[in-house]
Amino acid sequence: MIQDIYPHKLNNQYDLKAVPSPNSPVLVFDGPKVLADTNGWFRIPSAEEIGMDNEFIFLFRLDDTAYFLTRTFKDELPGYKFTDVREIRDLKEAENHHKFAVMTGKHLSDWYRDFTFCGRCGKRMNLSDKERAMVCPECGNTAYPRIMPAVIVGVINGDSILITRYRKGYQHNALVAGFTEIGETLEETVAREVMEETGVRVKNIRYYKSQPWGMASDLLAGFFCEVDGDTEIKMDENELQYAEWVKREDVVLQPGRNSLTNEMMMAFKDGRI
Repeated sequence: MIQDIYPHKLNNQYDLKAVPSPNSPVLVFDGPKVLADTNGWFRIPSAEEIGMDNEFIFLFRLDDTAYFLTRTFKDELPGYKFTDVREIRDLKEAENHHKFAVMTGKHLSDWYRDFTFCGRCGKRMNLSDKERAMVCPECGNTAYPRIMPAVIVGVINGDSILITRYRKGYQHNALVAGFTEIGETLEETVAREVMEETGVRVKNIRYYKSQPWGMASDLLAGFFCEVDGDTEIKMDENELQYAEWVKREDVVLQPGRNSLTNEMMMAFKDGRI
C-alpha cells in the first residue's frame, strides 16, 4: 500500500526550528495538482529552485530529508508542471516513498488552506509557535490537522465479492466505501454504506487493515463481511455506475497496487480471505 515504504521511514513529528536548505524538497499544490518533473522520472523542486525568498512551512521528514510546503510561489518553473496527485499515485517512474510524501503533503496543504481563517470568529489564523496547529490571535481557537474516518468494505457472498465502480471520479474497480457519520461506529458505517449503495444487508463484520489517504484527508479502515439474506443488488445510481457479485477468478484489480481497496480485492482473489 501507499504507506508501505520500508526501509524508508516517515517522521511526521513537527519541528518548530526546521528551516529549508537550498536542496530541501518543496511541495507546491494547485488544487488537486502538485508541481513535479515527471519526464521519465519523478522529482519535486528544491527550495533553491522555488526561491529562498518564499515562505516555507515544515511538513515532515522522510528518512533524514526535511520536506517543506510553500503557498506563496505562483510562477511557472522550467522543467516542472502541475500533475494530478491521482496520476502520480500510479506513476511507474515514482518510487512509493515519494508518492507517499506527496500524498501526505497534500493532506497537510489542504488543511493549511482550509484553516486560513478562524471558523469561530473569522479572523486570519496564525501558525502555532508550540505545535502543528493553527491558532486564532483574536479568540484563541486552535485547529489541529483534520483526519476524516472512512471505511472500505469487501462484502462476500460465497465465492464472490461485491465489486463496484464510482459514477464519477476514479473509473477502475472498487469496493463499497464511505465516510463515518457523527455518532457512528466504524461497524455501523460499514452496514449503512453497503445498504445505501447496494441495498444489501451484511453480517460478521471484521476489521482487516487501515490506510492513511491524504488525497481526501482520510484514514481508511478496511473491513470484510458476509451478505445477510437477500443477495439482490439495488444499486444507488447517483453514487455508482456498476455493482455486481464477481467470482474470485474474475476479479479485475486496479492498475496500481498502492490502495487498501486493491489489496483487499487481491486478498480475496488469491483466496487469502
